[in-house]
Amino acid sequence: MTVGYVLGGGGVRGAVEVGMLRALFDAHVTPDLIVGTSIGALNGAAVAMNPSPSVIATLERAWNSPIAGEIYGEWWPRQLRRLAKSRTHLNNPAPLRTMIVDLVGEGRTFADTAVPFAVCAASIERAAETWFDEGPMADAILASASVPAALPPTLIDGEHYIDGGVVNSIPLGEAIRRGATEIYVLQVGRIEEPLSAPEKPSDVAKVAFEISRRHRFARDMADVPAGVTVHVLPSGGSQEGDEKLTAFKNLDTVTKRMETAYEATAAYLADHLPGHADAASQAQADDHGLHDPVGNSSLEGDAR
Repeated sequence: MTVGYVLGGGGVRGAVEVGMLRALFDAHVTPDLIVGTSIGALNGAAVAMNPSPSVIATLERAWNSPIAGEIYGEWWPRQLRRLAKSRTHLNNPAPLRTMIVDLVGEGRTFADTAVPFAVCAASIERAAETWFDEGPMADAILASASVPAALPPTLIDGEHYIDGGVVNSIPLGEAIRRGATEIYVLQVGRIEEPLSAPEKPSDVAKVAFEISRRHRFARDMADVPAGVTVHVLPSGGSQEGDEKLTAFKNLDTVTKRMETAYEATAAYLADHLPGHADAASQAQADDHGLHDPVGNSSLEGDAR
């Protein structure tokens, strides 16, 4: 059995992945390979460097650090001046690069990871999904998380890359292609939310964007081959304000997202991996800062 972690994109909602990771480590489910997109590339990189429970504290510090607030938190007149000058983006990529380097280390390459790791970005010149699994890590992760209009494209070897979520937001198929047979999908919760026909102008873009994000994952789920098991971990639900256009930069919800995702994922694992239930239950009992697990989410078929 080859255990794969798939970490999807989703901006600030990616904080749920930290809670999911904690539940997985509590249940002694450790990865043999990791693939990630956008914020999932960032979280996944930290785990690839240190696939042990101690990485959770590292990620919690990163998510709650001042540098995290600087990624999208600049004063809006400054953002508008940057947009007027660049004509392409609002934000400075330097804080995100700093956060990446803080997590993986200066000058690290994919060869330095403890488990195989790959990240997805979208090439502008080739209009193509591109996977990075060798060479410098920081540039590749930055490329994977270069949200169009928010951040500039990342230049690597003469080619420009934007956020991997444009082409493969939850890269399940890539984990299967790389040999994973027991897969844990860490998704930010959007696929749990039903879509309906738009009723106002802002809905039109949102619905179109969500369809473009979700259809690839739905197809990958339908095509899971025999002998591969997929666990889609529950996010614990959306937070107040997630429907707002500015939700992507609201870091006030980070801790709550981690806690609710931990509770939901721990409950899911207890139901679906009974052999790991005792270890996870003991870990929960030792943690007085969290409530009992609530809810679970799964997708059935060849995957569960």
